[in-house]
Amino acid sequence: MYRCWTAAEHERLAPRPRPEIELADLTAFALQAAAWGDPDARDLALLDAPPPAALRAARATLRAIGATGPDGRVTERGRALARVGLHPRLARALLDGARRVGARTAAEIVALLSEPPPPGAGDDLTAIWRTLRRGRPADAHAARWRDETRRLTTALTATATAPPARGTGDDAAAGTVVALAFPERVARRRAEGRYLMASGTGGELAEGSALAGARAEWLAVAVADRPAGAASARIRQAVVIDEDTAREAASPLLEEAREVVWRDGDVVARQVERLGAVELAARPLRAPDPGAVAEALAEGLRQEGLGLLNWGPAAVALRERMAFCHRALGEPWPAVDDGALLAHAVDWVAGARRRAELARIDVAAALRGLLPWECASRLDEMAPERIRVPSGSQVRVDYSGEQPVLAVKLQELFGWDAAPRLAGGRVPVVVHLLSPAGRPAAVTADLASFWREGYRSVRAELRGRYPRHPWPEDPTQAAATRRTNRRA
Repeated sequence: MYRCWTAAEHERLAPRPRPEIELADLTAFALQAAAWGDPDARDLALLDAPPPAALRAARATLRAIGATGPDGRVTERGRALARVGLHPRLARALLDGARRVGARTAAEIVALLSEPPPPGAGDDLTAIWRTLRRGRPADAHAARWRDETRRLTTALTATATAPPARGTGDDAAAGTVVALAFPERVARRRAEGRYLMASGTGGELAEGSALAGARAEWLAVAVADRPAGAASARIRQAVVIDEDTAREAASPLLEEAREVVWRDGDVVARQVERLGAVELAARPLRAPDPGAVAEALAEGLRQEGLGLLNWGPAAVALRERMAFCHRALGEPWPAVDDGALLAHAVDWVAGARRRAELARIDVAAALRGLLPWECASRLDEMAPERIRVPSGSQVRVDYSGEQPVLAVKLQELFGWDAAPRLAGGRVPVVVHLLSPAGRPAAVTADLASFWREGYRSVRAELRGRYPRHPWPEDPTQAAATRRTNRRA
């Protein structure tokens, strides 16, 4: 065996050529499969199964041109398209276009769409059509176009109706036929030289485009491609159309829907008319569905965070206590991290209608609602909000860190040999011992050890600065106090 390439090239070659069904446009195949009663092509004895994504795209195209119904089954219209012997898109444009612009005109434009234009023809399809009509007999491209036009006109003889009584301009005729062939490519202008197609794909006119000067609101796009990695497609050939033509040609894509979404920082409720992805008109929705509003508000919380709610000090403290219990005790104590709370967002926002009303939600009550009854009854036992110290003060516990912290003036703990342990004795409280001025003097999780080993150095340091406060030599036997010596 001989080969005319290197061994390295041979190693990079695929084991076999890819079958055509993996590469081809499957629209015609999908129409035949639907006509045979097997829209999914599951029961056909094929050597290779059609790629699911390509088949879905083909079926979407057939739905857009009315060849199949919502269930994927072929319609009478689809059977008529299959008998023409053209790609389903072009068959639809030929048959429907003949009824709108006349058989000869429809045949000329479909023939124009059947093969690539000559090099340098530009992106204005109407201009290309006019040039072909004036083409010289020796022009090979024009000759092929005329032959195909005659063939298609003959095919229409038995089905085409007479042309419309009133005249139809070139742009209107070409735009109608192109839009019929490619309804998902009708495109509305959204910025200078930029368009949005009904399919949802963005399109841009090339620099120096013949169509750019028209500043057309609508285009019927015949040819477009998207370079790898590009956000928008390049519009290679198109025709200027109006909205009525777009609506008529792409009527299977026309829909009205109620839209309740989170957009631009608030709930937007609208009745929207769309042609595929292109918005045609919208008006405010006066009485949106409460469930849809709650979903929109929940999406707002997911996008912008729980800070949209009114987190007062009580709600923050409760969340920290519940988080501590979940860390220390596990289930059934609920998680209260952002992800866990957002899972309940729809329930929390029920009844609210807009962003401003989120601030009225009682977040502390909503948090308590997450506690199972057996946890709710033991919350103050497992994670008390305050702890009574020997001086009689009720000191708030700080649960914001990994361990609970009790920050209290040193003199208030005289006689206390150990701070309590929380979470059923599992977690010791970390004591922040403060000077009489409230500044940190020492930190300990073992108060008895501090009295034995650390108190003497703290006493020596602070006694001179705060002479009016008691500094006993044996703090374990002294009376705790909130007062100075004189007031005591």
